[in-house]
Amino acid sequence: MKLILVRHGETPSNRENRVQGITDIALSEHGHLQVRRLADSLRSEKIDAIYSSPLKRAYQTAAAIARFHGVTIETDRNLQEMNHGDFENVTIQELKEKHMPFLMQWIHDPSSVVMPNGESLLELQNRAWRTIQRIFDTQLDTLVVSHSMTIMTILCKIVNQDLSRARELRVDVASKTIVEYRDGKGTIRLCNDTSHLKDI
Repeated sequence: MKLILVRHGETPSNRENRVQGITDIALSEHGHLQVRRLADSLRSEKIDAIYSSPLKRAYQTAAAIARFHGVTIETDRNLQEMNHGDFENVTIQELKEKHMPFLMQWIHDPSSVVMPNGESLLELQNRAWRTIQRIFDTQLDTLVVSHSMTIMTILCKIVNQDLSRARELRVDVASKTIVEYRDGKGTIRLCNDTSHLKDI
């Protein structure tokens, strides 16, 4: 089977370099353009099922893709972004000014921290993987629309990479990553592809 992992398109918070987490933000105008290009690039892919984080930016991305495939979108809270707790909706500049020691620890070993009043990467991975495992059990070619940290932790699980190295797996806005799953093992066939965005 094939698993296509898609990150949502751009939001105003992406442009503002602001932590989004579980804050429910819709796509920007440019984000809508990105997901139209993304959807068109997936038009000929065989997609039997579509799952999405219920957050607006993800669901709007899923809806743009689904219209070419006649598939009902199933929302699942396990696919939401990491809960950043007290850092929700805070700019990276503010984090640098007020929480630099924490930010440096997050940069150098993200698996070692828990967001204040939020989640750890392991908690995020565990909840996301419950849904991914359920998808693998169906053996249907499936598209999942989620978020950067969520997709990173899923990919770490697939390639058996420690969560301390999660940030090495870059996941850009409106990107697609394709995993082939066979005999209980996943192989990444395409990673963080944004070629459909090259002229916008």
